[in-house]
Amino acid sequence: MSETAPAQSDAKSFLAHRRSKVTSASVLIGDKVANWVITVGGLLVIFAVVGILVFLVRVVMPLAGSGEIADPITYRLDKKDAVWLNADEYSTIGARAAADGKISAFHVPTGRQIPAPDFEFDGKDATAVGGVVRRDQIAFGFEDGTVRFASFGFDISVVIPRNLPSNLVKLDETSRLAADGAVFTQLPRDQYRRVALSASLDEPQQISEFPIVAVDYRVGGTVERPTRSFVTFDTAGVGRLSRAETQRNLLTGTEQVRVSTTTLPALPSGVGVNSVVMTSTADAVYVAATDGNMYRYDTRDFRAPVLAETRRVFGEGDEVTRMAFLTGEQALVVGGSNGAVDVFFRLQQEGARTADGYAMERARVHEPNPAAIVDIAVSPRSKALVTQDADGNVWVRHSTSDQVLARFTRPVSGDIPSIAMMMARVDGALVLADDGSVDYFRFKFPHYETTLQTIFGKVWYEGYSEPTYTWQSSSGTDVFEPKFSLIPLIFGTLKATVYALLFAVPIALMGAIYTSEFVHRRVRATVKPVMEMMESLPTVVLGFVAALILAPIVETWIGAVLLAFIALPLGLMLSAFIWQSLPVNIALRLDGIPKFICMFLVVFLTTYIAYRAGPLFETVLFHGDFKAWVNGDIGTGFPMLFIVLLPLSYVFVSWLFNRLAGHTYRARERGLDRASAGRLDFMRWAALLLVAVVVSFVVSTVLAATGFDLRGGVVDTYVQRNALVVGFVMGFAVIPNIYTLAEDAMNSVPSHLRAASLATGATPWQTAMWVIIPTAMSGIFAAVMIGMGRAVGETMIVVMAAGNTPVLDWNIFNGLRTLSANIAVELPEAVIGGSLYRMLFLAALTLFVMTFVINTLAEIIRQRFRKRAFQL
Repeated sequence: MSETAPAQSDAKSFLAHRRSKVTSASVLIGDKVANWVITVGGLLVIFAVVGILVFLVRVVMPLAGSGEIADPITYRLDKKDAVWLNADEYSTIGARAAADGKISAFHVPTGRQIPAPDFEFDGKDATAVGGVVRRDQIAFGFEDGTVRFASFGFDISVVIPRNLPSNLVKLDETSRLAADGAVFTQLPRDQYRRVALSASLDEPQQISEFPIVAVDYRVGGTVERPTRSFVTFDTAGVGRLSRAETQRNLLTGTEQVRVSTTTLPALPSGVGVNSVVMTSTADAVYVAATDGNMYRYDTRDFRAPVLAETRRVFGEGDEVTRMAFLTGEQALVVGGSNGAVDVFFRLQQEGARTADGYAMERARVHEPNPAAIVDIAVSPRSKALVTQDADGNVWVRHSTSDQVLARFTRPVSGDIPSIAMMMARVDGALVLADDGSVDYFRFKFPHYETTLQTIFGKVWYEGYSEPTYTWQSSSGTDVFEPKFSLIPLIFGTLKATVYALLFAVPIALMGAIYTSEFVHRRVRATVKPVMEMMESLPTVVLGFVAALILAPIVETWIGAVLLAFIALPLGLMLSAFIWQSLPVNIALRLDGIPKFICMFLVVFLTTYIAYRAGPLFETVLFHGDFKAWVNGDIGTGFPMLFIVLLPLSYVFVSWLFNRLAGHTYRARERGLDRASAGRLDFMRWAALLLVAVVVSFVVSTVLAATGFDLRGGVVDTYVQRNALVVGFVMGFAVIPNIYTLAEDAMNSVPSHLRAASLATGATPWQTAMWVIIPTAMSGIFAAVMIGMGRAVGETMIVVMAAGNTPVLDWNIFNGLRTLSANIAVELPEAVIGGSLYRMLFLAALTLFVMTFVINTLAEIIRQRFRKRAFQL
């Protein structure tokens, strides 16, 4: 009784203190809150990513828009034989110059007549007219063989309300007409824009004894020395090139004019002239003749012009009816009687059958008009143009993107000549016929330069010898044409990523294997935090160091850098064999931190040897000047072939040895002690290395003798800020990502797998290669892909160290430009809503899609590795 009492007491005490198996309310609430927070957070991340994608697409979509076309405005002026047409850049005042010198000015939106001065031609009618692309400087040719120059432009200014003249006449809701012919247009912020026609005429200059039938005119030079160049053809078929140079004294205002004239080589007998154009520098003259040929004169030597080329442009029976230069005067638009509209470039060609070595190359064949081309009007600010045919079809085009932006049709009654012009802002076109009818076509194409072809395809730009992928958004000249190909930027992104990963992946993975499987835990506890801290280094600091410190060092010691790629592996391998030959007790005593320190000493020693031997290495292989060698100025392709083929030869020789004698060698090695096996392994490695050197030497010699050369490909002209430097520094930035994740993946492999492998007699290296790495392959692959994603999106290192050159080559010694770097560099200068602005967002969208595709493929592959690991 007394013995059972304590037992009952203990049982009661146990039951009283036993934990309840019912989950407390606080735990349930906390679990629900955590679940809710995680769910909401995940959804918000998804919504954020989708929101970013939608925003990018929304900004980019206008690039694919078709623009806006308004209803044409038609009105009528008095009948005149119009020879020239101009309008101000704001489409406020239009002005027509007739053959008799009468000027008719009108309000472009309404057709309301505006007072205007006339040109006094002294009762003569102009028989030919030509002018500059801006249309404000004109040359008139007359029947008596004289030429007169005229200014036919507009004065534009901004005035405040108190300076407005009185008695203004209303033209429309925003425009008012003054008595002197000026038009005032209301602007925001209580201002008015004043536009007034300005016209003046110079004295006649006698050029020929016969009537002038064709003339073209260009203005150039400087403020102190303005020049006028013009070319004329008369009814006798004689062509004359004249140049008037004015020397202006800026202090006194006096001017001295010197006019020099030269006669062009004669055209074939009986051949008339349909059209003539010349360049602003007066170094080339182009003539469209009635025989269907285009004649090109080389006038660089003003006193001895040469008929350099005769070119049949179209088929038999078809004539060149009109010619005009696009802005920049490197692209010649040629219209034919068959409705064709083609663009020619003058390019220097080897073997050209011309007098000057240049030849006219048909660079673009645009969609033809339905009838014969009667007029071509080009934009003074872009590569847009208007082509008009005999059936009244008026097509608005953009030459570079090869688009017909708009197609208009105007009524044509009889054979009534008409002239056209493109508005300066490419927002309208005027067509004026001799019967006085005016058609004002209005449109708006804000991004006419961008098509799928110009963004992702090859385009033949002016000044280039062939179609290319080109990105160049700005320039220092007014005639520049933006080039928006994303291909060089995508290529630069991939190039930087490849070279960075070539440097980072081997180091990061070998480091992860070493610290996970071989190093002492105390060393690992120090190394891993240090590697993780490396990830926190600001990339702008790394880019600064790369651009201002590392790049000049690599350029100066390029021979030592190349030698280091050979010396470091050899030094580490040699030290490994020496360590393997040590007695077991010494090796165990030095294991851990002393071994780690020895590794750093080996790296330092081999780097120092490469530094000291670098100049000798450069002298022996590259004739003492590596830059001259990569430029192709000296030497053959043997040195770089030898360096590249050396590791490949060693891999091949090692594979061949293992296939032929590997089993015998391993059986013999198992019967030796540790030191003896280490010495034997060293002799094997040295012998294989020697054979690999011989193989690489022989193969490189044979390839170099056949003309094979890496120069011009992955090795070419050396630039200080190049892909090699980017690979070093970006690889340094990516290594912590890959190392940390890969090391964690290998450490997460169940310990019983590692123990089972070691228990069966496998070495730690065999365990790492055949058990740990296959099991952790999904995590290792994910680590590499995350590092790749980091490299793809890297910005500051590339901006500061890559040279920002959007080129398409794998040359490791040349620069590059990535998508992210391009956005960072050019977005601050992009006009909101402009083509460049939207193209930069398209670059961002492209980077987004690239990352998404890469990550999706990586996840698919990772899942396959994971399934394979589960089977273990």
